[in-house]
Amino acid sequence: MQRIRLRYTKRGRLRFTSHRDFQRAFERALRRAGVPMAYSAGFTPHPKVSYANAAPTGTGSEAEYLEIALTEPRDPERLRALLDESLPAGLDIVDAVEARTSGLADRLTASVWELRLDGVAPEDARRAVDAFNAAGTVEVQRLTKNGVRTFDARSAVAALESSETHSSPADRPTDQPCAILRLVVRHVTPAVRPDDVLSGLRAVADLAPPVPAAVTRLAQGLFDEETGTVTDPLAPDREAAATEPKPAGATAAATAPA
Repeated sequence: MQRIRLRYTKRGRLRFTSHRDFQRAFERALRRAGVPMAYSAGFTPHPKVSYANAAPTGTGSEAEYLEIALTEPRDPERLRALLDESLPAGLDIVDAVEARTSGLADRLTASVWELRLDGVAPEDARRAVDAFNAAGTVEVQRLTKNGVRTFDARSAVAALESSETHSSPADRPTDQPCAILRLVVRHVTPAVRPDDVLSGLRAVADLAPPVPAAVTRLAQGLFDEETGTVTDPLAPDREAAATEPKPAGATAAATAPA
């Protein structure tokens, strides 16, 4: 059995697809592309697909991850291209590697988010960011299935800054001035989401955007405490592939004279 790890996006209007919508679209793409999927056992077999930490409905993303299991080996890049052609524009398969290490989900410990606040002056956003960063704790409330829950939104935030430019013009294009926030959040329990941070900004600085924020996940992966950056979770698989010794037959074929 071969395992392939894929990175995909949710762009433009496709940001409003739910995770279940994506699952259905992806399984159709697997059938269209003729992927030799491994299936689970039991009365209702289903393709072996593992999804990792999907973004909430309504948020865009450049860094969603999943893993599939195949019954026959396939070239990851060729498989990526076939699946990308079988999905609607906006749900794009942008990277693929063969899984050569364990624990992909364990390497998704933080996310980088971009928040576009239309109708908010950049100077007001900077003041709110400064107040949030200076606070020791920022308590916010969220309605859950067990009722209203109060928790600290500040401790999970590794970095929050205001920026003059944004990285995803296709996600919500407009000529109007707006504030752009860049946010690095650790994946903790309870999970702190971008809208929780917005609630925190409202609590500490009365920052209330007149329209809903356009939120895009730019990256997710292992959080490096020393540098404060989020690393590529597929890098260990690439490094393992690069250092893996080639079979003797392949080496001889590569060096044989034409």
